[in-house]
Order: sequence, then C-alpha cells, then structure tokens
Amino acid sequence: MSVPRWARVSPVGVAYAAFILIGVSAGVGGVLLPAQIRDYGVDKAVIGTTFFAFSAGFLLAGSTSGALIHRFGIRTSLAVGGGVFVVAGLYTAVRPPFLAFVAVQVVAGYGTGLMESVLNTYLADLPRARTLLNRLHAFFGVGALAGPLLATWMLRHLPWTAVWLALGLACLPLVAGFVLTLRAHPPAPRERAPADVAPAGPVSTSTGPALTAPIPAAPAATGGGMLGTALREPAVLLGAVFLAVYVGLEVGVGNWAFTFLVDEHGQSDLVAGYTVSGYWLGLALGRFLISPAATRLGWTATGMTFACLAGVTASAALTWLAPVPAVAAVSLVLLGFWLGPVFPTTMAVTPRMTTARLVPTAIGVLNGVSVIGGAVFPWLAGVFAEGMGVWTLPPFTLTLALLLTVVWGLVVARMAATPRSSV
Repeated sequence: MSVPRWARVSPVGVAYAAFILIGVSAGVGGVLLPAQIRDYGVDKAVIGTTFFAFSAGFLLAGSTSGALIHRFGIRTSLAVGGGVFVVAGLYTAVRPPFLAFVAVQVVAGYGTGLMESVLNTYLADLPRARTLLNRLHAFFGVGALAGPLLATWMLRHLPWTAVWLALGLACLPLVAGFVLTLRAHPPAPRERAPADVAPAGPVSTSTGPALTAPIPAAPAATGGGMLGTALREPAVLLGAVFLAVYVGLEVGVGNWAFTFLVDEHGQSDLVAGYTVSGYWLGLALGRFLISPAATRLGWTATGMTFACLAGVTASAALTWLAPVPAVAAVSLVLLGFWLGPVFPTTMAVTPRMTTARLVPTAIGVLNGVSVIGGAVFPWLAGVFAEGMGVWTLPPFTLTLALLLTVVWGLVVARMAATPRSSV
C-alpha cells in the first residue's frame, strides 16, 4: 500500500516552513507601519504600543510553553500556537478598532512565541541539534528577507489588512502539518548525544517517516513549579540574560544601521537599504554555513560561540575605528554573519543548563526573555542617537559584544559537560 504524501513529510521540514512564516511576519511589520498610522490616524508613539503588546504575548508564551509541552505534548502545543496565530491574523484582517488592534498583538505575540519555543524545544532534543537549530533560525532570516518584498508588492494593489489575511491563511497548512507529522503521545525519555557532538549518519529534513517528538515524561511538579525551579538555575538565568543582550544587539543594529549609514556616512537611501539587507543576509548565511564548518573542524558548540563572539567584536570595532563608508558596509555584513549562529546554538546547549524535565521550560524562558532585550536595547540605542548623535551606534554595539562575551563565559562555567539526567 502506498504511503500518503503527507506521511512522507518530515516534521523538521514543517518546522523550517513555520520559521519562514514567522520571519515573514516579522519582516512585514516595518513596511505596514506607515499604512497603519494613516489608517488609524495615530502618530508613531501611539502605534509603538503595538510593539509592547506583542512583546507581552511573546513573553507569556515563553513562560507557559514548558507546562504546555509537559501537559499536552509537542504536537498539541504546536497546534495551539499555530491556531492562535491564525486567529490573530484573521481578526487583524477585518481591520478592528485601534484598541482591539493593539490587544490582538498580544494574541499574535503569544502564538508566535509558543511556536518558536516549542519548535526550539523539539529540535534541541534531536541528534545534530546544533546544526538543525542553526538551519531553523536561518529560515527565519529567509522569511525576514522576503517579508518586506511581499508586503511592498501587496500594498501596491491591496490594503494593509490583506497582508495579515495572507499570513493567517498561510499558517493553516502548517497547523495541519504539525498534527499529521507529529505523534500525539511522545515516548519515554531517552539518552541523547550532547549538542557538541554530531553523531554519524544524516538526518533527513525534507522527506521520511513521521518522527516522534521526544520529550521528558511529565513531572509531578506543576507548570508554575517548573517555571520557578528553572528560574532558580544560575545557568538558565545567565542564558536568558545572554539572549536578551544578543537580541538587543541584533535588532538594534537592524533598526538603526540605515540611519547610521545615511546620517553619519552620507550614503544614499538605496545603498543604505541594500547594506541593511546585506546585514540580514549575512545573519542567514552565518546560520547556514558556520555550524557545519565548525562540526567538520571538530569545534564544540561553546567554542564555536566564543569564536563567533570574537568575530562580532572585531566587526563592531572595525565599524567604529575605520569610519569609511565602504568599510562600514562590509563590517555590517560581517557583523550579521558572525551573529547568526549565536541564538540557535544557545538553544542547542540548553539541555546542559538544567535537568531534562526542565528543558522545555528553560527554553521557553530563554526565548521569552530575549524579546525584552529586543525592545530595551534598541530603545537605548535610539536614546543615545537622539542625545549624542547616531555615531554612537558602533561603540554601543561594541559594548554589547563585549558584554555578550563575558556573560557567555559565565554561562559556560555553569553548564554541565553533557545533558543532565532528569533524576
């Protein structure tokens, strides 16, 4: 009997498709803002409340994802996250009143954050987790690159609400993919190779039989108890701080690099725009290329991250100390390239930060807290640019790069050599 086509689709492939959609939804935001401001008749400060609402939902998803995974499993948790995203997209598409539009950003943030946290948890427990997670986040970069182009094209012919209608409808087949490719009842915990070691043999990411979603058996502790226990783990707390600073650096450069290149170096809008696109392209390429190369060289995940942070520091210093437009453009692309693997590799080594039963909760905490840094540090960069000038972006970036290196050293010092037992 022939196997149905959907049964030959790998859940890892569905995960990659989900991260492309998440990247697209992130990329369209900036393009839609002017149309939303005109439609609702509000100013930039008022529309900015949507950022905080989305962040609140994202943080809530990170704090509850571990309990959902332990209670309902990977498949149901992903279906819930995708379903919430669909509801948020379809409701936004009907052009709700402004207060409802702000409120639905909490729902969109929760759906997005839940899918991100659960997919990170799922791939972190598979063989070759470091490579798989780097590819996962690279596909986010692919979506983030495509999002502005898609939104710009659609806005030529349709209202801004049509973009969110397309996003909501695009998530429906992903929800079906989660349900069809993942099994409802995960098996008992199993031993797995540490993220630093790549076991022999390829792992299919596009075809093959449906894979299970191996997670620890549900503990006796409640969801709130697991969250409190995870927050008492020094490595988890430091990991959350590390990713908050990382996302703040990544988003801060992405938001302010255009202004820096135009105001400080006198580049045209077109050249500056291409350079910022090069920064995001470098981020995606770094996630595709660095981890496989590090594996071939025999580098551990922690060692590779130190090397990437050294590259980030050097690129930021080059932008500051060699203030030539061409050098600034090249260094920004290199900055994105070296930043690329840092976030997914941190997720890959999270099983070494805490016990096995707390890994889903810990990943949710790290993912949820990261969005705080993505709001705070870009805001600080804007404050410095407003008060002292946009020339402050390179030294600000260099400071964050050095801080990342210090915090990563503290994280590594508190991690176990291999994933810990759940006992």
